[in-house]
Amino acid sequence: MSNAPTKTAEKVSFQGINPHFVVPDVVASAEYYRDVFGFTIHGVFFEPPVFAIVGRDDVVIQFGRVDDGELVAPNRKRREEALDAYVWVDDVDALYAELKAKGAKILEEPVLRFYKCYELVVEDLNGYVLVFARDTATDCR
Repeated sequence: MSNAPTKTAEKVSFQGINPHFVVPDVVASAEYYRDVFGFTIHGVFFEPPVFAIVGRDDVVIQFGRVDDGELVAPNRKRREEALDAYVWVDDVDALYAELKAKGAKILEEPVLRFYKCYELVVEDLNGYVLVFARDTATDCR
């Protein structure tokens, strides 16, 4: 047992979360996020590649290669109304124009939801669904 001081839960500050998507090809996934979603590839690891990290501004996504014989399982494969990552952005319309020009698979064009979030819904090359959203009030965050 350590004698080091510990923080109580109310003093701990959470800094962010990085989704980890299991994919058949981490290189193809990282390159897709770079080329279509505008992310930077932070790293591709091991040979053959089994892990990659991409990021755009403060958003980071990790990719891990699926085990042989296993299937990729985005949430929509298990639940009809599902998404895999909800990403806050400051300009949904500008992002929509950027992604559309790059050929992204747009599932839903920007729309203001009843809960006052302005959302754009896209799907990546592996079937993962990402929602890019801007809070138009304080009740959706």
